[in-house]
Amino acid sequence: MTPSSLYRTVARAEAVTWTMLIIALILKYGVKIGDWPVSIAGFIHGFVFLTYATMAVLIGMNQRWRKGLIVGAAATAVVPFLTIPFDKWLERNGKLEGPWRTAATDHPDDRKWTDATMRWLVARPLLTTVLLFIVIVAIFATMLVVGPPGGEH
Repeated sequence: MTPSSLYRTVARAEAVTWTMLIIALILKYGVKIGDWPVSIAGFIHGFVFLTYATMAVLIGMNQRWRKGLIVGAAATAVVPFLTIPFDKWLERNGKLEGPWRTAATDHPDDRKWTDATMRWLVARPLLTTVLLFIVIVAIFATMLVVGPPGGEH
């Protein structure tokens, strides 16, 4: 899977989970069927949100995006469906071109420990997938313990 195809996949997944969450909110407040749709959709959306933000950082580092663009990419998940047009903008502007960087080049950033770590991770996709899954689950579990934004309603 290329950086472009991975980014597109998680961007679309984020939009799909926004749709699920919005439908769940309509069911909760419009149809008044209870909290369970929001609990399910919110759980899925939260996990995909964290996955999208993590992939935005990893792919942004691989593609050598500016820090502001990486933060902006992660922030697009906050606005419903914004990940899709942002993905198209990245594609149109060549920000997703190229393979995973698994070897150092003459680029000055390749001497930084962050780039060396990123190259090490992308050279080991199975291990990286497991490690990132563990990190995302740990963050997600912490957020569940802390509770929903704004507290209980």
